[in-house]
Amino acid sequence: MDGFFANVDWPEIARASRDTLLMLGGSMALTVGFGIPLGVLLYLSGKGRLAANPVVNAVLSLVVNILRSVPFIILLIVMLPVTVLLVGTSLGVAGAIPPLVVGAAPFYARLVETALREVDKGVVEATQAMGGSTFQIVTRALLPEAMPGILAGATVTAIALVSYTAMAGVVGAGGLGDLAIRFGYQRFQTDVMVVTVVLLLLLVQLLQMLGDRLVAAVSHR
Repeated sequence: MDGFFANVDWPEIARASRDTLLMLGGSMALTVGFGIPLGVLLYLSGKGRLAANPVVNAVLSLVVNILRSVPFIILLIVMLPVTVLLVGTSLGVAGAIPPLVVGAAPFYARLVETALREVDKGVVEATQAMGGSTFQIVTRALLPEAMPGILAGATVTAIALVSYTAMAGVVGAGGLGDLAIRFGYQRFQTDVMVVTVVLLLLLVQLLQMLGDRLVAAVSHR
């Protein structure tokens, strides 16, 4: 067994794991911060909604659909100049976060919109009957009722971001993906590849378990 892991630099694995967690944590926080308001706007501006606006909804939908349709590896390359402009570098954890957010936020926004659509219309109507404003309806009725779906969507998005962080290694973003590419693939070190894949699988499993627990905790069913 020691012979099989002869190429594995465990301190390097630890640093790469830390970088992956930093990329995941930073990008997920920003994805939620942008994705929930965007999802709410998509919902509210839709036909027959509280703030229906066909033009706004069409523009938002177009932008979201375009960003969702671009393969992430292409988005990484296209965004290099923008990333440098925003954070001063296209390398490392900081350089990976902008494209990660741009790639994940539209995806998450659609999941938020779907969760809001599943809220019983009676809840909204009851809040309106009590004189609630649009802001109050969103914050006190829609979001609380849709929270299980929003958290489930966050879980799906976080797992997608794990795969995105791995792909970000192609442009030198660091993390386990970068390690797998530089050593596992380019230098044919199978043991390094196996270790990185197992760690990514464990991370995905932990995220799914945590997400399931959170959904169960807030579910009204």
